[in-house]
Amino acid sequence: MEGSLMFESLDAQDLRFIAHATLVTLQICGLAVLLGGTLGLILGIFATGRVRVLRWLSTVWVSAIRGVPVLLIIFFVYFGVPLLSPGSSVPEYWAAVIALSVFASAYISEIVRGSIQAIPRGQFEAAEALGLPYLQLLRWVILPQATRIIIPPGIGFLVILIKDSSLVAVIGLIELTRSGNIVASQTGQPITSYLVVGAVYFVICYTLSLAGRRYERRLTVRASTPNVIDALPLAKGATP
Repeated sequence: MEGSLMFESLDAQDLRFIAHATLVTLQICGLAVLLGGTLGLILGIFATGRVRVLRWLSTVWVSAIRGVPVLLIIFFVYFGVPLLSPGSSVPEYWAAVIALSVFASAYISEIVRGSIQAIPRGQFEAAEALGLPYLQLLRWVILPQATRIIIPPGIGFLVILIKDSSLVAVIGLIELTRSGNIVASQTGQPITSYLVVGAVYFVICYTLSLAGRRYERRLTVRASTPNVIDALPLAKGATP
């Protein structure tokens, strides 16, 4: 019937559109992890450091960011910054990156803080006995050990970040979730469109979760494997 609303079916062009939006999602999450991870590492070191003011600043930042919804952070960056600086604007892409970076910094800071505090106190005392300054102690003794503890929860947070990145669709950025909305409205097939989008999210998040579990198993195997040098005397029948 002429004048009736006609819809198309999902085709290769729609799938390419969703694939491009998937790359946008991965880009903004990757930048958020890079920028937020750097800030989170600094804040985590501050939280475990000896300077009371820096510990206080870290605590205030983490508490403030973790105490508000991610959506509110996105709104503040996209709508609030132009109000604070009349005549300026923040592109959707960079508003998403900044907001997710701020969000990531607070949670990564807590992961870093917990990982540093999980290092046995004897490691700190041994390094201090060698006369290492605090920064060198962190760089050469503590952080290399803490990194192995940071990675598993860090991967878990990355999964959360990828799913929460769907919220940036509200400011008009065409990422994975918004691409599903657009394709659904154009084709009139919301179930199929959202199933495709959900499948993409699942593949990304499941792959990351699988990598995290494999890394944890490797750490467990290493921790349970006896030191070869220490085992040599016993292997030769020597008295320990």
